Amino acid sequence: MARNRERRHHLLDAAVEVIAVEGGRGLTFGAVDRAAAVPPGTASNYFASRDQLLAELAEHVFVRLAPDPDEAAERMSAEPTRESERGLMMWLVERALADRPAHLALFELRLEATRNPHVAPTVTRQFAGNLAIATSDHVDHGFPGDRSTALVLYLAMSGLLLDHLTMPELLGTDAVAAIVDTIVTTVVPEQRVD
Repeated sequence: MARNRERRHHLLDAAVEVIAVEGGRGLTFGAVDRAAAVPPGTASNYFASRDQLLAELAEHVFVRLAPDPDEAAERMSAEPTRESERGLMMWLVERALADRPAHLALFELRLEATRNPHVAPTVTRQFAGNLAIATSDHVDHGFPGDRSTALVLYLAMSGLLLDHLTMPELLGTDAVAAIVDTIVTTVVPEQRVD
């Protein structure tokens, strides 16, 4: 197998674009080669199977969507209040809109995991890790509420992102900030209860 990391990264970014536009069924080695503008057969030199491509894609998307560590640290250094939580959720929406294809790829990977038992463990592990980080960020940084608060906030924001990124006209772009306000106000207590 070819080991050029930069080329592998480029192929995985191309796979993000393919799965975001074509869905899971459209994710073929040929489609990835075309999207990456590389010679035919390149993707098959890097990935032994479509299942391997999907598994690496699941890992790649979460790395691609990870926030800049310095910016995240700065935002997390704010006093942990309901209002700062609201700011973090709006930042999440902004980042999702900035890389819509990667978020659409996540939705497609979820669906692929329901159909493909070879890919399901990797995809599930990636989502479980993401949920664990979101929960620990909420709890360990002292935001109002507990682990249940973090879980409900995660699920509510996931639903909002699904609807807004797949059908933006459903909620309307102008309504998203108000919906985030409603989610945070409903889910996150006003003050931390110790």
